[in-house]
Amino acid sequence: MSQSTNSIRIHLPVGVWVLGFVSLLMDISSEMVHSLLPMFLVGTLGVSVLTVGIIEGIAEATALISKVFSGVLSDYLGRRKGLAVLGYTMGALTKPVFAMASGVGAVVAARFIDRVGKGIRGAPRDALLADIVPEGVRGAAFGLRQSLDTVGAFIGPLLATLLMLVWANNFRAVFWVAVVPGLLAVALLVVGVHEPSRTVKARPTRPISRQALSRLGSDYWHVVAIGAAFTLARFSEAFLVLRAQQLGVSPSWVPLVMAAMSVVYAATAYPFGKLSDTMGHGKLLVLGLLVLVSSDLVLASARDWRMLLVGVGLWGVHMGLTQGLLAAMVADTAPGDLRGTAYGFFNLLSGVAMLAASVIAGLLWVSLGPAFTFYAGAGFAALTLLAMVRLPLRR
Repeated sequence: MSQSTNSIRIHLPVGVWVLGFVSLLMDISSEMVHSLLPMFLVGTLGVSVLTVGIIEGIAEATALISKVFSGVLSDYLGRRKGLAVLGYTMGALTKPVFAMASGVGAVVAARFIDRVGKGIRGAPRDALLADIVPEGVRGAAFGLRQSLDTVGAFIGPLLATLLMLVWANNFRAVFWVAVVPGLLAVALLVVGVHEPSRTVKARPTRPISRQALSRLGSDYWHVVAIGAAFTLARFSEAFLVLRAQQLGVSPSWVPLVMAAMSVVYAATAYPFGKLSDTMGHGKLLVLGLLVLVSSDLVLASARDWRMLLVGVGLWGVHMGLTQGLLAAMVADTAPGDLRGTAYGFFNLLSGVAMLAASVIAGLLWVSLGPAFTFYAGAGFAALTLLAMVRLPLRR
């Protein structure tokens, strides 16, 4: 066995890989639904694009905001896995509701519960991953988990496309198939992940107390502010799907837009995560913003599917550059016994920003058109870039 293989096994425990494959399976399930849901809402249920923006904003914000409560609870209990199992189970059990929905109310309810489940599992899962992994390779570990997660985000839309072609655009049949990988994700988490014993003995009994929160220093809150700014500059990916449809892409092929983005995201998340372990974080974040500006400008000016794919690919590079890095930065700047709380507050601010960004994007789409929506996204990203340059990040 080679030395490099031994190094990988030492630095990246088995639990990292298992959590990655759990994310992969759940993302297959979720993206089979989410890659088709905007078209299902607009085309089958007859709702407006603005309503889609509001639904997506509320759904994603719900997921991110609810992470603060599960994160705090995981710190209070000193255990992470049980909450993660509960969250993944909620996500898996909502998939049949999409298949049976006859009106927008059922879809909103299912989307809400699904995102609450995502919120419940998110912070404890990330804190559990940080607990498992040695400090020097957190960037690589979060990048690997994000990469495997995104492989699922590629397989899900691809499978949805194939089934839509085979079943003549039968949305509901595809939604039923999405139930299977969701249940497999729950089973793998239950069997394959073993929570480590707590290494920090003196944990606070009230993680949201003033005494506990005072231990989250300025470096951590700087990371929180950066994460919120990045989210405000990047609205829901549902607008990538709607842009493809608006440019004339057939409904059967629209899920490939998300698949293309996910391929690039998956291919870049681990290499950039590993690079972040040895390179200044600020430089990578600035590069990520430059790529996001480029993506928005290309998507705004796109006239056919070729330019659309270029813009979507750049969007995926931006995600690979920034998402695993920001997660690792939270772990690096938060005390070990407050990691759940730290991820919760990080995602609370990101959730508020996601809600605002998606609602604004929906309003701009309806009132000024799709192109202006992406130009506005580029403007938000440029403002964030300017702030990053004026307030450089400490390593």
